[in-house]
Amino acid sequence: MIILYDYCTKCTKTSNIAQIMIKAYIFPGQGSQFPGMAKSLYDTDLKAKELLERANDILGFRITDIMFEGTAEDLKATKVTQPAIFLHSVVLAKCTEGFKPDMVAGHSLGEFSALAAADAISFDDALRLVYIRATEMQKCCEKVPGAMAAVIGLPTETVERICSECEGTVIPANYNCDGQVVISGEQAAVEEACGKAKAEGAKRALPLPVGGAFHSPLMEPARVELGKAIEATDIRVPVCPVYQNVTAEAETDPAAIKRNLLTQLTSPVRWTQSVKNMLAAGADYFMEIGPGTVLQGLVKRIAGAEVTIDGIQ
Repeated sequence: MIILYDYCTKCTKTSNIAQIMIKAYIFPGQGSQFPGMAKSLYDTDLKAKELLERANDILGFRITDIMFEGTAEDLKATKVTQPAIFLHSVVLAKCTEGFKPDMVAGHSLGEFSALAAADAISFDDALRLVYIRATEMQKCCEKVPGAMAAVIGLPTETVERICSECEGTVIPANYNCDGQVVISGEQAAVEEACGKAKAEGAKRALPLPVGGAFHSPLMEPARVELGKAIEATDIRVPVCPVYQNVTAEAETDPAAIKRNLLTQLTSPVRWTQSVKNMLAAGADYFMEIGPGTVLQGLVKRIAGAEVTIDGIQ
C-alpha cells in the first residue's frame, strides 16, 4: 500500500497529506511511458497484481509483458501506449492509501484515468474504452498521415492566428501552459506553421515523434467506433468534479461527460485553462499520479510557487 505525503515546493517541507485542504489529482497522457512501468507495483502490491492480471484478461493479451519487459520502441505503438499508461495511473490511484480527491483532471488519455479513479467509469469499462480509442486512433495514424509540433515562446493568440493563416488543416491541439502550445494537423500545414512561428520569434517550433495528428480533425474517422463504445458504457456521477479537456470546466453530469469524451478526440486539450479553473476553485495541492513528471512541471509554470506539487509513479 502506498501512503501519500506532500512536498511543498515553496517551503521544501514535508507534512501529512491530511493537512492539505483542497486536493487536485492529475493524470498524464501519451508520451509518459517507460520500460518497466508498473512492475514494482505488480511485484509488491497484491491488489495491483490482481488488477493488472485482470487487465491482461480483458485485453486478451499480456500487456504487462510489454510494460515490464518491452523496449521503449515496443511501448510507442498507440494501441499499447494508451492502455499501458492508463493501467499504471489507475492502479496507482486504487492502491494508494489516502486517495480522496476534491477534484481530478487528466491530460488527453489521462482524462480516462481521472474518470476511472473518480469512480465515474468502472476499471473494466474504462480499460475497454481506452483500448478502443487507442486502436481507432492507430488506424487513423496509418490511413491519414499527420504531424504534431510544440511551439514554445509565443503568446497563445499568436499561435492560433498562425494556424488560421496556413493552408490545409492545422490547429492548436494542446494548450499545455502559457508559452507552450502543441499544434496538430496535416504534415505540410504543420511545417508551414512551424516556419511562421519561428519567423515571429518562437524560441522553438519542434516536431514531435508521434504517429499522427492527435486532437485534430484528422482523427474524425476514429469517432465512429469510439462513439458507439462510449454510448454503450455506464458512466456514473463521479465522487468529485472532473475538469474535462474540451471545456476546462468542472463536470459531474454523466451525459455531459460522455459528450465531452467523444468531442475530445478531435478537439484541443485545454490544460492551461483547466489548471487555472482548478486554482480558482481553491486547489492548493496538485498530485500527479502515473508515469512521468510532465504535468507537475506544467502546473508549476501555470500556478507558480504558491501551491504544493507532488507526484507518485
